[in-house]
Amino acid sequence: MSKPVVAIVGRPNVGKSTLFNALAGEMISIVKDTPGVTRDRIYADVSWLDREFTMIDTGGIEPDSRDVILSQMREQAQIAIDTADVIIFITDVKQGLVDSDSKVADMLRRSGKPVILVVNKVDNFDKFMPDVYEFYNLGIGDPVPISAASRLGLGDMLDEVTAHFPKSAGEEEEDDRPRIAIVGKPNVGKSSIINKLLGENRVIVSDVAGTTRDAIDTEILHDGKEYIFIDTAGLRRKSRIKEELERYSIIRTVTAVERADVVLIVIDAEEGVTEQDAKIAGIAHERGKGIIIVVNKWDAVEKNDKTMREYDNKIRQVLSYLSYAEIMYVSAVTGQRLNKLYEMIDIVIENQTLRVATGVLNEIMTEAVAMQQPPSDKGKRLKLYYITQVSVKPPTFVIFVNDKELMHFSYTRYLENKIREAFGFRGTSLKFFIRERKEKEQ
Repeated sequence: MSKPVVAIVGRPNVGKSTLFNALAGEMISIVKDTPGVTRDRIYADVSWLDREFTMIDTGGIEPDSRDVILSQMREQAQIAIDTADVIIFITDVKQGLVDSDSKVADMLRRSGKPVILVVNKVDNFDKFMPDVYEFYNLGIGDPVPISAASRLGLGDMLDEVTAHFPKSAGEEEEDDRPRIAIVGKPNVGKSSIINKLLGENRVIVSDVAGTTRDAIDTEILHDGKEYIFIDTAGLRRKSRIKEELERYSIIRTVTAVERADVVLIVIDAEEGVTEQDAKIAGIAHERGKGIIIVVNKWDAVEKNDKTMREYDNKIRQVLSYLSYAEIMYVSAVTGQRLNKLYEMIDIVIENQTLRVATGVLNEIMTEAVAMQQPPSDKGKRLKLYYITQVSVKPPTFVIFVNDKELMHFSYTRYLENKIREAFGFRGTSLKFFIRERKEKEQ
C-alpha cells in the first residue's frame, strides 16, 4: 500500500514552507519574506501517531498572475492538488481573508479532494480567534488555527488530515501483482516502451516532450502472469523554462515510485545519464525499491565490441550509489530485448523478497570479520555480536555491536558486499541498521 499524499497549498508568503519544515523536522524549503521564493516543490515523509504520509510543499498560487515563474508555480500547485489525497489549504490571519484566497478555495473545491482549511500565524489564540472566524466565509469547512513558526495547533491539524486517510490498506494490499513504475525525463520513450509491450497505442505518444499528463496504470499479461506498469511521463511543455519543467515531474515520480515494487529508470542512449536522471534514480534508491536502468533508443547508437561495456562504466560512474542496479539496453522502436524485461523484473522482485536465515548471515559476518578486522578508535575496537534480517522490500538487516560510533560506513559497505557475494541480491538495495548492545548483555 502506498503512503497517502498530502499537499500544502495557498497564496505566496502565508507560511507554507515554515509549516512544511516544522512537520518535516528540518529546514528543507527556502524561507524568505518574499512572495514566491519556494521555487521547488519539495516532498518529505512525515509520520503522525501511527500514520505515515508523503507531504508536498508547493509554490504559492497566484490565481491571476501573468508572471511566468508564478504561472509555472500555479501549474505546479495544480499537479500537487491532482496527485494529493488530502490538501492543507493555508491562509494568513494577519493578512486576513483576501480575494486570492477565495479564488484558491474555488480551485480546491473543484478538485473534489478533502481540504483542511488552516489559518496560520495565530501566535495568540485569545487575541486572534475573532479574526480566524472570518475564514468561514470561504465555505470549505471549519478553519483550524495554527502557528507554524511557534508550532502551535499542529497536532489538531494533523488529526484532521489523517482522519481523511483510508482506514485500512484495503484492496491494494491484497493485490500481489508486480507493480513496475517507468520513470525518467520527458521524451526518453517511457510511453513507447509500454505501447510496445502492450502491442497497442493505449498511452499517448508524441515527439513533444511530456505529452502524457497523468500517471497511468496499464495491466499487461505476459506468459500467463499479470504485471501493472505505472507510466509517469512528464507534462506538456508550458514554457521554455527547462528547470521548471523538470521540477514538475518530481512529485509524480515520488508517488509512482512509492506504489511500485520495481522501478525502471529509462535513459536516452543518445543523451547519456543526465543530472535529472540521477535525481530520479535517487528517489527510487532512497525508497529501497528494486531498480533496473533501461537504456532506450539503443538502436540509434553506433556500436563496436566495446560500446556496451563503456556505456555500463559511464552509468556506474554517474550513479555510483546504484552499483546493485541491473542495466538493460533496449529499443522501443524495434522492440529489441523488451521481452527480456519481464525476466529481469521477476529476478529483481525475487531478490527484493529474499530472506536469509540468521545462522547463515552470522557465518558470513564471522568470516568477514576474520578476513578484515573491524575498525578501532583510541584503543577501543568495534565488536560485532550478531546480525539478523528483519524485513524484505528491501531486505533489511540489523547488526548488534558494542559501539555504534565505531561502525564506519565503509565497514557496513564491506559487510554488504560479502552478503551480496553470497546471495547476489541483484537489482535491490540492502538496508542496514546498527544497534548497540553492551558487553554485559551478551
